[in-house]
Amino acid sequence: MYRFLLTRQWVILTLIGLVLIPVMVELGFWQLHRHQHRVAQNQRISDALAAPPVPAEKLTSPGHEVPRTDLYRRVSAKGTFDTKDEVVVRRRTNSDDEVGFHVLTPFVLDDGKVLLVNRGWIPADGPQTAFPKIPAPPKGEVTVTGRLMADETSAASGIKDVRGLPDRQIMLISSGQQADALGKQVLGGYIELTSPESDSPELIGEPDHSGIGAHMAYAVQWWLFAAGVPIGWVVLVRREVRDRAEAAKAPEQEAAPAAA
Repeated sequence: MYRFLLTRQWVILTLIGLVLIPVMVELGFWQLHRHQHRVAQNQRISDALAAPPVPAEKLTSPGHEVPRTDLYRRVSAKGTFDTKDEVVVRRRTNSDDEVGFHVLTPFVLDDGKVLLVNRGWIPADGPQTAFPKIPAPPKGEVTVTGRLMADETSAASGIKDVRGLPDRQIMLISSGQQADALGKQVLGGYIELTSPESDSPELIGEPDHSGIGAHMAYAVQWWLFAAGVPIGWVVLVRREVRDRAEAAKAPEQEAAPAAA
């Protein structure tokens, strides 16, 4: 009755099912790991934002690469803003997806080292080649607080580090490049300013760390697909057996009236 399972068609169908099951199970675990990574990342960001600020030089130094574990940590520093070496970062958007600039201002610490401060977003109110009008930062010695960020790279951001840009305009924030431009010791990474607060430039909002995506739902979906393969195979086999049994009975039913 089940000899049809040895036919070419059924052997191929069975092999495809045997391949699909582990593939779908693995895809489910891949989505599960993405879910777990997102949950852990959200928790890390939440913990970093909730932690009290620490002096910036405790977490970074000249030439230092900010590790993932220190991202979004709140840091503080005392010094003065150096507006003469201020630059703007091109093609940055605000919360309303309007295109403009981020304002990157060197902040000179008491020991002479420089901390790069992203003071926030301003609109592009003129030609892209022109240096925009930038609201002045507080004068004199001040204390700033912000979220510690790693240097931006083309690989991580997807933005090309274009050369030959208009004067005092950059595409990526790199403490190494700014150290070369300033001729000073620049702390690795930069901070997104949170205090003192300002309406202009528009401060950059906290990173979204609430959503977890649909990865868990996708994982369950893949596992259900994997479970459905053998069930579907059994259904097809039973249907084939039934069809073959009915086909075998048909000649006998036709032969019975003839014999009568």
